Amino acid sequence: MMQLTLQELPKLCEIIIQSLPHGGIVILQGDLASGKTTLTQSFAAFLGLEDAVTSPTFSLQQNYNDRLYHYDLYNYGFDKFVSLGMMEELEREGYHLIEWGDEKLADELKRAGMECMVIKITKCNNNMRCYEVHNG
Repeated sequence: MMQLTLQELPKLCEIIIQSLPHGGIVILQGDLASGKTTLTQSFAAFLGLEDAVTSPTFSLQQNYNDRLYHYDLYNYGFDKFVSLGMMEELEREGYHLIEWGDEKLADELKRAGMECMVIKITKCNNNMRCYEVHNG
């Protein structure tokens, strides 16, 4: 487990890049306001993307220069995600960061032969978040 401030998030971004050097799927788990979108914003900046990264809560997916795909399953859930054909989107080259992904998603990815990283985010204190990183 890592404890990081906002300014230290590039350390976690570097771990993502080292673990998934050619792109891949990262499931972001955590309570409301735990920092899932903030991590995605930091990751976009780490990739050199200048787009304003916002949570795709109502649109389900945001695409940033075909390098970063950002999903939010909060309003839709896994079943709707699948019924909309979004699993096929995960086959595109690039990084796919999925907020509110759960064990159902991780299990389906395994069944499909798709590797993923899971990052669980919790609040450690006002200035820091705890990040538990493991392979899905």
